[in-house]
Amino acid sequence: MPAPFSHGLRVRYAECDPQGVVFNAHYLAYFDIALTELWREAFGGYATMLERGVDLVVAEAGVRYRRPARFDDQLVLGLAFTRLGRTSITSRHTIGRGEELLAEGNMRHVVVEPTTTGKLPIPSWLREGLGRWVVSDGSPAGYSSSGSSSPGQIPVT
Repeated sequence: MPAPFSHGLRVRYAECDPQGVVFNAHYLAYFDIALTELWREAFGGYATMLERGVDLVVAEAGVRYRRPARFDDQLVLGLAFTRLGRTSITSRHTIGRGEELLAEGNMRHVVVEPTTTGKLPIPSWLREGLGRWVVSDGSPAGYSSSGSSSPGQIPVT
């Protein structure tokens, strides 16, 4: 089974609210950072996709907050794809600190033509490039709905 994509990120002071925790809207930005970094690894960057006549728009996003992240925490952003449909891509995201799961969520992007934003079928090169991060059960590899995980990976409880 493929491993989820992961990217490290340190929480910056400006991302925290007066309570000293990461402001809730930043978690969606963290999801976007993970997707951007995955794109860089898979295709050399987001611009490659645009040059090939394809773009993405967000159709749906959701976050479940479990524990707060704080200034200077070292986070691990996890990402796997749970569905590559005809025109949409569904991703599952996790944000962890060490062994602790802080937040998890899902996003659905629709593949569009960059200038008209009309829906497009997912091109084969895009589908193939994302294939190594597609999981079949809806949970990134190493994360399980039962709460068990491999060492160094974040359990989903």
